[in-house]
Amino acid sequence: MESSIRDPSLAPEGHRKMDWAARHSPVLDAVRGRYLEDGSLKDLGVAICLPIEAKTARLADVLAGAGVRVAVAAPLPFVVQDDVAAALVERGVTVFASSESPPEEADRDLERALDAATADGEALLIDDRAALVRIAHTTRRGLLPRIRGASEETTSGVAKLRAMERGGELRFACIAANDARCKHLFDNRYGTGQSALEAIMHATNLMLGGKRMVVAGYGWCGRGIARYAAGLGARVVVCEVDPVRGLEAYADGFEVLPALEAAEVGEIFVTATGNRGVLGREHFARMRDGAILANAGGVDVEIDVEALRASASEVRRARRDLKEFVMPDGRSLFLVGRGMVVNLTAGDGHPVEIMDLTFAIQALCAHHLANEGASLSPSVHLLPREIDDEVARIKLEAVGMGIDEITPEQRAFLESWRD
Repeated sequence: MESSIRDPSLAPEGHRKMDWAARHSPVLDAVRGRYLEDGSLKDLGVAICLPIEAKTARLADVLAGAGVRVAVAAPLPFVVQDDVAAALVERGVTVFASSESPPEEADRDLERALDAATADGEALLIDDRAALVRIAHTTRRGLLPRIRGASEETTSGVAKLRAMERGGELRFACIAANDARCKHLFDNRYGTGQSALEAIMHATNLMLGGKRMVVAGYGWCGRGIARYAAGLGARVVVCEVDPVRGLEAYADGFEVLPALEAAEVGEIFVTATGNRGVLGREHFARMRDGAILANAGGVDVEIDVEALRASASEVRRARRDLKEFVMPDGRSLFLVGRGMVVNLTAGDGHPVEIMDLTFAIQALCAHHLANEGASLSPSVHLLPREIDDEVARIKLEAVGMGIDEITPEQRAFLESWRD
């Protein structure tokens, strides 16, 4: 199948972005040399559903170099960089994505990616929010026998896969790549913490120091956002539904309030829960004039944008990635990046070094599925610990650091109950 992108002439800038990402991706390079070039991936297809930017393109390029038939599509047009899409096509990757496509075209592009990856044989899926997996189980059920397995990038996507497993609906093995320690401990915490705040600051051109920031959700993403915001001088309030996480936020030095109370004191609101309706009409009614709203979670309905729009008497553009919603009482609330995942709709996503770890995990998930997928049960699996550990070791080597090895005597002590 032929690629469908916005403008092939944009490729030179995309190549420059990809080259910069490659320069700072030593882990993915090492994984390619040590594992991906062993021939086990050759002649397989891989369908990738991820935001199309330089780091994702680097992963696709590395897989293509290992002999994989790679087809890429994005979950939404708002997370497509057209120059990167054009560069990928020039490097032999099939791409179905354009930043100018209507949102309803996204599923069709994902279907095309599935069709292309499975056209000449078996394929693997690298997924975001379980989009490819769900399509394969609905509108493309005929492709199920050709799919050897999938790996899932996001917390919300893993939740969807586990729901499918509980319902007896999952038809092939899926690896929860998000649950690998070298993914969620770094990507979700440090990646989201830095990139979400960078996007908010870039979109608003405002400082965070001294402002009251409300972080909804204290999972790994919320922890990272709260930590980075506090480091920039913000006064952080955390909202949670889990009492243990709420207590953890308190012990970390943050104020913990119910969302309706926090709505009255916050100046910047960031959602990071993976659930819908976290901020809605009742919260908007209590917010102060000038409040800024952003979503850093993997679910685009964490902020009820439709309710916000319906509550406003006027909606207008304040800045490039910032919309102003004027309330009937004269207050204005400002929404960053359409209420979708802010680090991608109003920024460049996570730092390259963070995604180097994440995509090394994804590449090794593909390698593991290529070798073991046929024997794995149709359920959600964790990435084997030794693979996770290998990624960490490679990263430590790349930065010139190392760790100790446990001695036989120490191991015997830990494994004995008599000592």
